[in-house]
Amino acid sequence: MPEEYFQKITELNAAEVPFAVATVIKITGSVSAKPGAKSIINDKGETLFGWVGGGCAEEAVREASLESMRDGETRIVPLDLDDEILGVGMPCGGTMEVYVEPYLPRPELIIVGHGRIAEILAQLAHTVHFSVTVNDSGATREAFPMADHLITSDLDFSQLIVGPKTYVVVVTQHKGDQHSIKKALEGKGPYIGLVASTKRAKLVFEYLLDEGVAPEELKRVHSPAGLDFAGTTPEEIALSIVSEMVTIRRGGSGKPMMKIKKVSPV
Repeated sequence: MPEEYFQKITELNAAEVPFAVATVIKITGSVSAKPGAKSIINDKGETLFGWVGGGCAEEAVREASLESMRDGETRIVPLDLDDEILGVGMPCGGTMEVYVEPYLPRPELIIVGHGRIAEILAQLAHTVHFSVTVNDSGATREAFPMADHLITSDLDFSQLIVGPKTYVVVVTQHKGDQHSIKKALEGKGPYIGLVASTKRAKLVFEYLLDEGVAPEELKRVHSPAGLDFAGTTPEEIALSIVSEMVTIRRGGSGKPMMKIKKVSPV
């Protein structure tokens, strides 16, 4: 494999952008591409590297690559290059199979706050392949060695940028919570968690309602954050929150596996 291929993969991964790799895995008949031929396709459908066939295969592989980046699933694409009507549109001769694998950026966790729960959150989220940003004036590199980014000067939360794959956990437990929650709600991320006492959470929600935040929007805030582990230690609380995040990310139910996949003892 040319060094250019690995350089391009490294470059795209470092940029945290989605792309797909298409690999020819099987051919029959008169096919110009050979098994092992690869191409790299970006999220605009542009080929950044390589070649897996001419016009006969290019459009079908492009569409399959875009679909794989949307749903995060690999796929094997069978291409009939003989059938002008039911195949890929022009009779080039032969058949081929192309394996398409998506490479997606890591989801981001923004932790607003510091302290033991925040520190364990950062460690666990890093372990399950989130990028981690800590936004708090008290955050230090010693406390958050796994964090990708530390934001220590952001009093108005203008640097709290929430995208479609951004998870936010607010664990400051002080009177600024309502401002960071409001800022997080402006984005359309999949998860906002608030670590606070019942009394504190109620005050935050009342403030946001008074500020004109719709009740439907407040339902997006998970408070208490996390799954019901009945945990009491910072480590247990952080684990329950990360578990809830993974459940949402992967579309799980949060139920015990033995209640979902029954295994007979005999």
